[in-house]
Amino acid sequence: MGTLRAILHEIVGLFVDDGSLALALVVWCALVGLVMLAVPGVTMAAAGAALLAGCIAILLVNVVTAARKRRGAKAAT
Repeated sequence: MGTLRAILHEIVGLFVDDGSLALALVVWCALVGLVMLAVPGVTMAAAGAALLAGCIAILLVNVVTAARKRRGAKAAT
C-alpha cells in the first residue's frame, strides 16, 4: 500500500509541482470561462487576452514569492 501511494504521489508530482500555482491557474481559467458565459459580447480575443495576462501575472507572482522564500531560507542558514 505504501509503495502504491508513493508511486501515485510521484505521478501527481510530475504534473503538479506547486499546488498553489496549479490552483491559482485553475481558478483563473474557471473565472474567465464564467465571465465568457455570463457576459454577452465578450469576444474570444478579449477572453484569450485576459486568460494570457492572468496566467502570466499568476506565474510572475509565484516566481517572486518562491525567490523571496529561497532568499529567506538562505539568510536563515
